[in-house]
Amino acid sequence: MMLAQEIIRTKREGRALDETQIQHFVRGLVDGSWSEGQVASLGMAVFLKGMGRDEAVALTRAMMNSGRVLSWPDMPGPVLDKHSSGGVGDKLSLMIAPMVAACGGYVPMIAGRGLGHTGGTVDKLEAIPGYTTTPAPADFDRIVRTLGCAVIGQTSDLAPADKRFYAVRDITATVESVPLITASILSKKLAAGLQGLAMDIKCGNGAFAATPEFGRELAQSIVDVAGGAGLRTRALITDMNQVLGHEVGNALEVRGAIDYLTGRRPREARTHELTLALCAEMLVLGGLAPDTASARVKLQAALDSGAAAERFAKMVAALGGPADLLEKPEARLASAPVVRPIAAARAGRIVGMDTRALGLVIVELGGGRRLPGDALDMRVGLDRFAQLGDVVAAGDPIAFVHAADEASADRASAQVLAAITVGDAPSWAPTPLVMAELG
Repeated sequence: MMLAQEIIRTKREGRALDETQIQHFVRGLVDGSWSEGQVASLGMAVFLKGMGRDEAVALTRAMMNSGRVLSWPDMPGPVLDKHSSGGVGDKLSLMIAPMVAACGGYVPMIAGRGLGHTGGTVDKLEAIPGYTTTPAPADFDRIVRTLGCAVIGQTSDLAPADKRFYAVRDITATVESVPLITASILSKKLAAGLQGLAMDIKCGNGAFAATPEFGRELAQSIVDVAGGAGLRTRALITDMNQVLGHEVGNALEVRGAIDYLTGRRPREARTHELTLALCAEMLVLGGLAPDTASARVKLQAALDSGAAAERFAKMVAALGGPADLLEKPEARLASAPVVRPIAAARAGRIVGMDTRALGLVIVELGGGRRLPGDALDMRVGLDRFAQLGDVVAAGDPIAFVHAADEASADRASAQVLAAITVGDAPSWAPTPLVMAELG
């Protein structure tokens, strides 16, 4: 007979768990035979003692098999996805899924909600009136097959072991464990039946991986464990020391994604570079392009021809959203009653951003959750955000705040100004956006 406390003891003493022990734990997560205290204890033991690659592969596979595993027989093209470890202003999933679909890939993207100071793709999509992030499985299958992409939320029957383990880790300070983050991300991605995965590991003051060392360790772990579980994966380690793009907040980011896809406004350089880089990795993984340079040419053509925007519009309509969202975003997306500029206190160059603090401004405005069940105010956020290296005069707008009332706009404006450093730097050398590539 196998006892939970003996499995915990094995890991507490720094020994490797075998596959049978790991399967016992994952079964206990799902059927409730492991108590919350036991789950928390094993989580802390792994946090402190780590896991080898084989253990992490076994945990990932067991969590993947804890629920329904999707399969995509007879697909005419490769089944691909992208996952980001979470940032501020990161709306890239909304552009990547239709761009890759327009180039011949099939993207069944099962996305997450906001976590802490970072926004979630599912929350952003729910800013679109009528859009359902929980379609029936048959509808999800049909939409992916016919349109090439569908972005939905995690269903309770995909990797249910991960859902319970994550909830316990969240309240017991064991989230930042590389093997556990790896298994959490990959169990859900493997359950989606993918053939290739591009990972965006954010690194910097707006990311969970605050240091380049932690970012590299996490990226290497994901590439190694995914490979061990049979999923071809490429990881980019990317800079998150400033807001990505000009918008932060749910409806504002949807608007930003529409502007990007349609080319209605000039595409912000860092957003465009990272979108192309991740999409290009997906096309190469799927055999849709021989190398990233030719993949970029295909992707730019999908943007310029309007093919990518058209896929996005059809996906939104197929999932219950308005058919004319691309033509009339301002009429379809909710807007905040108070919109006003946040003026720079002094002249100079923007040389620093506390990106995590800026993410928390959105939470305080009501655009993120303090508690799991909180309803979100989709209208609030920041837009027309200045970038690092920009030169401003005193009184110039650094960003515009979108708030439910004057008092919250006042608070948010003060917090934004406190999170931005304006200095006298005569010149500016930007940090490279893609810091490293693995896989």
